[in-house]
Amino acid sequence: MHEFVGELYQQESRRVFSTLVRLLGDFDLAEEATQEAFAAAVEQWQQYGKPANPRAWLVSTGRFKAIDAMRRRAHSDELRDAIVRRVDELSSVNAEKAALDIEDDRLRLVFTCCHPALAPVAQIAMTLREVCDLTTEQIASAFLSAPKTIAQRIVRAKLKIREAKIPYEVPRLPSFLSGLAPCCPLFTWCSTKAIRRQRAIR
Repeated sequence: MHEFVGELYQQESRRVFSTLVRLLGDFDLAEEATQEAFAAAVEQWQQYGKPANPRAWLVSTGRFKAIDAMRRRAHSDELRDAIVRRVDELSSVNAEKAALDIEDDRLRLVFTCCHPALAPVAQIAMTLREVCDLTTEQIASAFLSAPKTIAQRIVRAKLKIREAKIPYEVPRLPSFLSGLAPCCPLFTWCSTKAIRRQRAIR
């Protein structure tokens, strides 16, 4: 089961993560929920068997894990109730969907990470980390920079997304798309370079 879940993580983790970002509205909370959902899968699937749709199960489990985490961190009952209501509102878009029909939100994630409100270098770092799932060390090697510098850049970008209330959506503006186009070759170049450098180190 560990091997199966490991392979599933490679294939589906970013899809699960991107959907949880939309449902929860928070990158760090979604990442934590994704990791906990896959950890729960190892334990529960071994005991009860694999679900019909693993990704749908992981999204649902991650959502409930996040709600539990937010409740623990809340300082009052009123705040806990407000948090649960907020998550339910964010999740309502999927309420009418069948359990086997979980939307793929990776394109939304790309556009959020590449929003023009972020500096180009932050766009690339965010996309490589959140969409491509490269480590901070791998990204730093591509930029010939220190991992700490890249980590700080990513933290600031997440804060900007939160404070500026950058929408988690696929825009229709041609100007946005034309601004994104020059970044695409850089994503490929940086990710390839980072992976090659890591392999060379090993």
